[in-house]
Amino acid sequence: MTLNRRSALAGLAGALCAASATAQPAPWPARPIRLVVPYPPGGSSDIIARSIGQPLSEALGQPVIVDNKPGANGNLGADAVAKAAPDGYTLLLCDVGALAISPSVYTKLPFDPSRDLRGVTMLAYSPHLLVVHPSVQAGSLKELVALSRKEDLNFAVTATGSAPHLAGVALERASGARWQYVPYKGGVTAIQDTVAGQTQILMNGMLATLPQVQSGKLKVLGVSKATRMPLIGNVPTLAEQGVAGFESGTWQGILAPRGTPDAIVQQLNKALIGTIRSADIRSRLAGQGAEVVTMTPADQDRFFAKERRRWADVVQAAAIRLD
Repeated sequence: MTLNRRSALAGLAGALCAASATAQPAPWPARPIRLVVPYPPGGSSDIIARSIGQPLSEALGQPVIVDNKPGANGNLGADAVAKAAPDGYTLLLCDVGALAISPSVYTKLPFDPSRDLRGVTMLAYSPHLLVVHPSVQAGSLKELVALSRKEDLNFAVTATGSAPHLAGVALERASGARWQYVPYKGGVTAIQDTVAGQTQILMNGMLATLPQVQSGKLKVLGVSKATRMPLIGNVPTLAEQGVAGFESGTWQGILAPRGTPDAIVQQLNKALIGTIRSADIRSRLAGQGAEVVTMTPADQDRFFAKERRRWADVVQAAAIRLD
């Protein structure tokens, strides 16, 4: 082989290697990540998102931008993520239980969460608190039920078809209570109107509601958990008050568009679990009434399917349907 031919072949091999190197995908993440919260600022999901945003940025080496995109009971933001490029740069942080309810409530949902989204990990669980305005003459669920049969009581719901709404429906049916539902566009405004006395009853995640109880602006009658919460150990569960097995709450978790590569989902899962389980964040959330709960992506998908079946029965029984 002549020297010139060897040189030409060597040059060709070098070019092919360079082209192969150029074709390799850039390591993920290579740019900022958008964390969509499909609710207004100040609610449980927003609190979680802003708690993990900076430490997650540090873990991944890229900015994590919290983007509040409220509307349609969280479905507007969820739809945006479901239709985003499946590249790991657009994620959804929401109440996973509420998202599981949407297919049963909405007749024209523009996406299918089971088909269009995949789990990354659960982050935290915050049980619902049953609270009333301090003027309400009831100190227990039994007294509230009796009062509801004598007086008109308005029950604030964070949004029609939301997890707190269906928890209220399930509690009403199980306890024999009677109240009227007043829908809002988010937990913050529902809390504000109950604090103001415009509505008398509210069920909402402990994370967003406990500060109003601690300040004396709302009165707590029960917690919707299997066991009492240490933070409010003197407050009985709803199950203890005669509604056997009653449990509900908000489950904050992260989902990604279906088609997001497994390697990216696993990297995200590891980074998110490391972030949420840090002593600082775990302690901070515990002080607000939320428990850190993490899952594998597969476990979260199974949880979602179970919640979807569970709440479909409640929706059907209550005949709640929205366009």
